[in-house]
Amino acid sequence: MSTAFFSHSDCRRHDMGAGHPECPQRLTAIDDWLLATGIDLALTRVEAEKVNLADVERAHTHGYVAEIGDLLRGCESSGESRAVDPDTVACPYTWAATLRAAGAAVQATEMVLNGGVENAFCAVRPPGHHATRDQSMGFCFFNNVAVAARYALDVRGLQRVAIVDFDVHHGNGTEDIIAGDDRVLMVSIFQHPLYPYNGAVPKGENMVNVPVPAYTKGAEIRALIESMWMPALEAFKPEMIFISAGFDAHREDDLGQLGLVDSDYEWMTQRIKDVAAKHAQGRIVSCLEGGYNLDALARSVGVHLRVLAGI
Repeated sequence: MSTAFFSHSDCRRHDMGAGHPECPQRLTAIDDWLLATGIDLALTRVEAEKVNLADVERAHTHGYVAEIGDLLRGCESSGESRAVDPDTVACPYTWAATLRAAGAAVQATEMVLNGGVENAFCAVRPPGHHATRDQSMGFCFFNNVAVAARYALDVRGLQRVAIVDFDVHHGNGTEDIIAGDDRVLMVSIFQHPLYPYNGAVPKGENMVNVPVPAYTKGAEIRALIESMWMPALEAFKPEMIFISAGFDAHREDDLGQLGLVDSDYEWMTQRIKDVAAKHAQGRIVSCLEGGYNLDALARSVGVHLRVLAGI
């Protein structure tokens, strides 16, 4: 069975300004690498649809969805950009990109659960894991992974799903949305202290947060994953796994100070895939989060997809 690759040109049009690390070139770098290495030939490419806002409201409050929708549509109609927080800017194309990013996650969930593909990767932006139930922050507007996870539970009737987050920054938004929901197990590893400066104390018993200090290298992170993530995932027996796939813990990425290399992402993906094969019929939906060194990002996504596609 193939691996689906979801993206859309609207996701490239979202632009937070010159010099911003979360830039359209991130998706171009990934595409160029997949074409140059031939990985593209192993993927089923799918154009992302726009999300239904009713599905977004499974993860975010109705008031927040209405408020951020008004703001982003205002940018779209006025042709002007607006800062949402010191790091996050909405431009005239952000609304369309945000709808496509969350839409890709839901559409990928549908395709995987319907058996069309075994797993899927969503090469989308803006990312999502810092968006809380009622706040956009950290480059994020809608929490793509949380929206998809709640869709799998509330619409498709799954009983247990896992969210795995290996971005260098703690997925505080995802934690805010799913903490205390015993249908969801979230496991994560992240540099601490680092933006958003929380996560050391989990907000719910369904969280396995693994904060690590700056300059932690791959061997130590692998050992922590084996000792802390794997027993929890094995005991939980998820029926589907969602990945917040941030590649900014790479040693070449300047937004963090961790020491992962390409082979560490390959190993992590394989360990997640092992759990999915055992408990979840292989079902995985992975969504791009961080990763700002373009070369390291492209290579890391490449090995991630090689493992997902079994090539």
